[in-house]
Amino acid sequence: MIHETAIVDPAAEIGTDVTIGPYSVVGPEVRLGDDTQVGSFCSLGVDGPGGALSVGKRSLIRSHSVLYGDSTFGPELETGHHVNLREGLRVGRNLRVGTGSDLQGQMKIGNYCRLHSHVLFAQGSVIGDFVWIFPFVVFTQDPHPPSDRLTQAPTIEDKAVIATMSVIFPGITIGSGSLVGAASVVTRDVLPGRMVFGSPARDVCAATEVPWGDGAPGSPYPWWHHFQRGYPAEVAFNEEGPTYAG
Repeated sequence: MIHETAIVDPAAEIGTDVTIGPYSVVGPEVRLGDDTQVGSFCSLGVDGPGGALSVGKRSLIRSHSVLYGDSTFGPELETGHHVNLREGLRVGRNLRVGTGSDLQGQMKIGNYCRLHSHVLFAQGSVIGDFVWIFPFVVFTQDPHPPSDRLTQAPTIEDKAVIATMSVIFPGITIGSGSLVGAASVVTRDVLPGRMVFGSPARDVCAATEVPWGDGAPGSPYPWWHHFQRGYPAEVAFNEEGPTYAG
C-alpha cells in the first residue's frame, strides 16, 4: 500500500493498513498510526529542525501537505491540500485543517477543532476544544513587526467561533463560547459567551442574542444546539456543549 514512487525511510514506523501515495516522502522519525492515508506529493518529518513526528490512527493527509518533525497529532487528523504544519505542534483528537492553511508551530491544539481553508496561525498560539475557525482568518503574535524581542500569541478557548477574514491581534484571548463576526479586527480580549464585531471589534451582545438571518425564532448560538454534523460517535452533545469520552 506504499506507492512505488514514494520514499519511506526504513527507520519510519508505519502502522497496519497505511496508504502512502505517489512521490510522497516519509522521514526516519515518523510514526504513522493504523489505517492512515497519505496522499501524493506529501512531505512528512523531512523539513524543519527534526525530531519525531507522530500521527494518530485513522488520519487522512491529503496531497501536497507538509508536516514537520517534532509534532504529535492525535487520531483522525484530517488535512486539506497544500497544508503546512510546522514543528512543535501538540494536537488532540480529530483536528481538521482546510486547504492552504499554515500553522506556524509551537502550538497547543485541543480536541475536535475545525480550521477552514487558508487560516494562518502565529507561532505559540493556544486553541481549546471544539473551536471553529473559518476561512482567511489570521492570528498574529508580533505587536511590533518585524521584531524578535517580544511575541505574544493569542489564546482561543473552548467552543469559540471566529468568522471569515478576521484578524486577531497579539496576546488576545477569545473567550469560551464567544463569537467573532466576519471581517473583524480583534484588538481586545473577548469575554466568554459574547459576540464582537467590527474594526476594531466592539462588544455587541451575548452570543445567544444573535438572531437567525431568516427571522426564525431563537438564536443560532450556542452552535451545538443545532449543528452536530461531522463529529465522530464518541462525541455527545448537551446543553453546556459537546463532550467526548476518553
